[in-house]
Amino acid sequence: MAVPKRKVSSARQNKRRSNVWKMSAPALVKCPKCGEFKTPHRVCGSCGYYNGREVIKKEA
Repeated sequence: MAVPKRKVSSARQNKRRSNVWKMSAPALVKCPKCGEFKTPHRVCGSCGYYNGREVIKKEA
């Protein structure tokens, strides 16, 4: 059974784990109705439309 010869330093250990916590930017698409950016497969926050039909009533 393989056994490490020396203790792995905390800096080396943290360096190895550092790329796990990177956050990716959320994907954004333009709303076909109003042109505002929104996340895909979600109701548009500015006009209230999803998939070509009004889901939420918004005051103009």
